[in-house]
Amino acid sequence: MKNNTLIRIFKYVGERKGLLFISIIFTIISVTTNLMGPILIGKSIDNMAGKGNVNFKEVFNIIIILAVVYVCSSVFNWLLSYFLNLISYKTINSIREDLFNKINSLPLKFYDSNSHGDIISRFINDIDAIGDGLLQGMSSLFIGVATIIGAIAFMLSINLIMTLVVIMSAPITFFVASFVTKNSKKMFMKQAKTLGDLNGYAEEIIKGQKVVKAFNYEKHSYNKFKEINEELYKSGVKSQFYGSLANPSTRLVNNITYSLIGIIGSCVAIIGKITVGDISSFLIYSTLFSKPFNEITGVLTQIQGAIASAKRVFEIIDIEEEKEDVKHLVNFQEYKGHITFKNVSFSYDLQNPLIRNLNLDIKPGSKVAIVGKTGAGKTTLVNLLMRFYEVNNGEICVDGVNIKHINRDDLRKNFGMVLQDTFLFSDTIANNIAYGNQKASREKIIKAAKEADVHSFIRRLSKGYDTEITSSGDNLSQGQKQLLTIARVMLENPPMLILDEATSNIDTRTEIHIQKAFERIMKGRTTFIIAHRLSTIKEADIILVMDNGDIVESGTHEELIRKEGHYSILYNSQFREA
Repeated sequence: MKNNTLIRIFKYVGERKGLLFISIIFTIISVTTNLMGPILIGKSIDNMAGKGNVNFKEVFNIIIILAVVYVCSSVFNWLLSYFLNLISYKTINSIREDLFNKINSLPLKFYDSNSHGDIISRFINDIDAIGDGLLQGMSSLFIGVATIIGAIAFMLSINLIMTLVVIMSAPITFFVASFVTKNSKKMFMKQAKTLGDLNGYAEEIIKGQKVVKAFNYEKHSYNKFKEINEELYKSGVKSQFYGSLANPSTRLVNNITYSLIGIIGSCVAIIGKITVGDISSFLIYSTLFSKPFNEITGVLTQIQGAIASAKRVFEIIDIEEEKEDVKHLVNFQEYKGHITFKNVSFSYDLQNPLIRNLNLDIKPGSKVAIVGKTGAGKTTLVNLLMRFYEVNNGEICVDGVNIKHINRDDLRKNFGMVLQDTFLFSDTIANNIAYGNQKASREKIIKAAKEADVHSFIRRLSKGYDTEITSSGDNLSQGQKQLLTIARVMLENPPMLILDEATSNIDTRTEIHIQKAFERIMKGRTTFIIAHRLSTIKEADIILVMDNGDIVESGTHEELIRKEGHYSILYNSQFREA
């Protein structure tokens, strides 16, 4: 899996072929000029250590050339760093875009079964970790490979035996580094996972602060946070400790090799087969040869962290998206709203079936109310109708056409949804109302706001419709946010409506105005109303009473009251005398 993850990262890097080519050129120039230094240093030492007078003129010329060489090496090394940064950040941008596109295309069941905080952690923390590891890894790889090849070539020109000794140390260094890497991999995976858990729990507690304070849960939440944080600390310390063993271990091997080269070089110099300057040059080259191994093991912790984070990111990218719509789709010009459920069965968990062989026939323009206990399957029915989830068996038809043969976007834009849980974006009030129709004029936006009975509230704000909503509407009351979401649907003016506890967060007086607005917008439209306040559905054409995924009763309000069944019990429980 690790190798597969690395290959996928390199595929993203390979998309920047032009920048890679330039980086390779700069690497060759930078490393070549840097490797010329030891040869020049060796020559200058020979000119000073030889018998007789020191050749100051030659030494001075070598120093001038040496200065020019190292300046060139530094300039091209800086250019290389700049282009490697470009490659790294462009690569991370591509991965982040792919992850965001994937998140937008995943079915709702993914969000129902995964912590939002963990998803955010993958999107931010894991992506940043990939970027850091990628930058450090590429820098070590580019310069390291070129330096190793160049150093071997220069060492061979000086002495074959000493070169073989240096080269033989490379497999030992590699073995030590790979051993440490293999044993620290699990630690980094656990660290990344625990970090995601911590983010998920922190987001949950921050969002639910009112509940936390209301139930005096501060101490318990702190203890739980402390437990996860302690786990992150332990996994972090272990991963960093094991990862950090690689660098000193490889340096130990390199230092032993350096000592052997010094001894061998001295012996060869005694018999006159090599000069003192050549020994100095060779020792520098042996250091340069081992330097890439030390640098790679030095950043091994970041690289390991990046691989672990990349694996978590690719896990999401690899999740199966919503199945593509069939090619030959029915394109409706105008929906009438005749909806039928034919032997529909569905379950979130195949071991626990929820809806079994459901049959419904909803006439166009009908107002259908769905009631029942929590968990009875009311919202599930709507999720199936919108194709947020696909049925296990049977079919749902709109105007006689199976919704699987209707484009999802086309299907969903013909339904207007007002949910119990409101959500507003960090934008102006006008743009939030026009979220589904960005081309809507200000006049239409104001008209929709008036129909939702929210215009007077907006007008009292300092900037009116241009007032910025922050943090998902935290500067508004729950009722005000609900009114804005209702205005959003009214602006769309869809042929079919779904009202899922749409007035549950609105006071009774405002609810009366909203109900009047709903009466106007529901006229002639097929409407599904999910409600716990049974007073809001008395005028529905048909009321469906659900229990454990089954429709146990259906009829008008008066008919169901006379039956004295499930609905009658629910209704009387809300309106019996105290």
